[in-house]
Amino acid sequence: MRKKSSKQAGASEETPSILVEPPAKVSLFARLRTYFLTGIVVTAPIGITVYLIYVFVSFMDENITPLIPVRYNPETYLPFGIPGFGVVIAIIGLILIGFLTANFLGRTLLAFGERIVGRMPVVRSIYNALKQIMETVLAKSGTSFREVVLLEYPRKGIWSLAFVTSQAKGEVNDLNEDDMISIFVPTTPNPTSGFLLFVPKSDLTFLDMTVEDGVKLVISAGMIWPNDEEKNGNSNGHSLKNGKNGQKKLTESNPEKEPL
Repeated sequence: MRKKSSKQAGASEETPSILVEPPAKVSLFARLRTYFLTGIVVTAPIGITVYLIYVFVSFMDENITPLIPVRYNPETYLPFGIPGFGVVIAIIGLILIGFLTANFLGRTLLAFGERIVGRMPVVRSIYNALKQIMETVLAKSGTSFREVVLLEYPRKGIWSLAFVTSQAKGEVNDLNEDDMISIFVPTTPNPTSGFLLFVPKSDLTFLDMTVEDGVKLVISAGMIWPNDEEKNGNSNGHSLKNGKNGQKKLTESNPEKEPL
């Protein structure tokens, strides 16, 4: 009995005691730093938005309000300025220009002005380019910048996010039996620069993601994803439409994944 008790005593001495370490205390400086960063995250988007609106409204007021005759300017009779009055005048002016251009007389004057501009070597190139861009972006019936796609670029197995700009036409569309699509592959974090590619429609994987969500994804370098799980389609964030071969190609490049 004594030997057994001595063995148990030795075993208890050899077994190290397990201690639960208390959680590390957060210093006051660390807490203040966390609160400070949280405050920046909350206020920075609001502050930048308000500042940009203020700069835009101030620019319009400074450049458009002086064009109004003094007798018709309400600020002449008021002891204070009217913020945003220049923006209102600009909107009304654009509406009037659109109304006049929509009738026969306005179209005639516009055609006459375009003929004059067309005879100026440098000016006509700039005017035609800007006119084409504005008509493409603002066209209601077009699908410009309204669809987000995935493309295997710059090599097979690597997927890049792109935006559909238009249906290719002319000799570009005749290069392939399949329909050629014009897409824009933006760069991160500046989506205004990128590459224009002409790709067969069968090589594209169409997403349900909106253009706004796609731009957020590009600017954030992949840190901000759409919140709606139905848009994502699955846990990997891929949401596909039943496009030509898009689903098949995505499965072939990832053989370990199950087909969607």
